[in-house]
Amino acid sequence: MLAPGPPAAGWIVSPEWGSRARGPGWHDEAMIGSLTRRLASPVTYTRGLHLVLPLAIVAVWLFIDRTHWYVPALLAVPAGLIPAVRLAEGLQAQLFLTPGEHDAPGGSIAAARSADWSDRLRTVLWLELRLGASALLLGTCVPALLITRDLLRAGTGNLPAHDAIIRIQHPHWWFALLVPAVVAVIPAMLLGLGDLVTAAARALLGPSAAHRLRALEERTEQLLEHNRIARELHDSIGHALTAAVLQAGAARATGDPQFTERALAAIEDTGRAALEDLDRVLLVLREPHRPLHERPTLAQAPRLFESARSAGAAVDAAISGPLEQLPGPVSREGYRILQEALTNAMRHAGRVPIRVRVLVGADRLDLDIVNQVTGPVSAGAGTGLRGMRERAELLGGSAHAGARDDTWQVRVELPFRAAR
Repeated sequence: MLAPGPPAAGWIVSPEWGSRARGPGWHDEAMIGSLTRRLASPVTYTRGLHLVLPLAIVAVWLFIDRTHWYVPALLAVPAGLIPAVRLAEGLQAQLFLTPGEHDAPGGSIAAARSADWSDRLRTVLWLELRLGASALLLGTCVPALLITRDLLRAGTGNLPAHDAIIRIQHPHWWFALLVPAVVAVIPAMLLGLGDLVTAAARALLGPSAAHRLRALEERTEQLLEHNRIARELHDSIGHALTAAVLQAGAARATGDPQFTERALAAIEDTGRAALEDLDRVLLVLREPHRPLHERPTLAQAPRLFESARSAGAAVDAAISGPLEQLPGPVSREGYRILQEALTNAMRHAGRVPIRVRVLVGADRLDLDIVNQVTGPVSAGAGTGLRGMRERAELLGGSAHAGARDDTWQVRVELPFRAAR
């Protein structure tokens, strides 16, 4: 029988074959390599420093009173109930235990004040565990160093000193061979306790359920705001460019100097208004925590009508009802829907008659936009129509668009609750 050789190129290698190929000792080699990398990692020693820091407080207290050594553990209870203590402990844990996650979104350790009693109690438990881990490190490493001293003394043939931890009455050189085993306790405790306090910090100083919910709500609000900004840019800039293109085309086609002058003035006004809208929506991206300036409302609808007329469209507009009674969100979204409908009419139908009716009722805003069509049309799933539907649905209303006979009709209904 032929001995199995290495697999040919392109073969699928099973884990069992890989284990035999590596040899029986490859697990040990991998473990030793991992241990070496961890001992060479800076985070191992920052975690050790984090464990040593509480010992300074304990050392000061023991210098004052060695009899009541348990007092620091008792003082940790009222200290953990202070909201600011959780913030300080969270910052320390981020810097020393998980430095790679510091200032990273979605970190496993939160740096925030205690928001409720659950946070306070978890902070108390964390302080007690941190003190216990520090005491365990001190109680293990210091005796290990003293035992190492005694073994080295015995290995050189010296009798034990009066302060020896282990008293070896018959020194011999082979006692020095035990030193590496004792010294290995120190890095083992450093790694083990470092992992322990890091896991405890993630569990006890990590974001609470309320904090995670707030973060999720903030993320959702941010995504909604970005979607709104995209719609703002699409509606505002799209309307301005469509109007400018139609005005420029009409001016070139007529060849009338007076009409060209009026068209250029209209293009200038439309471009200036579009730049103002662009600055307003980009302000949210540049300064996300700054309040957004008031956006256009249906009170500025005449500006849309004049822009469309200057582009050559015959706009028959009528507004009925008290616009000032509309809630802000309904009036602002109604303006954007009207802007998108006019833009679509001019972009796809050109300079055609457009009839606009805006009716403010007791509890509903109705928008009707009808324009002539000159060729086959399709409702499709364009960004503009989808944006109108989304705006209306967010306010609990509806938006419908489609062809009827030789016209394209857009009908929008936005309910609202009248102010009392």
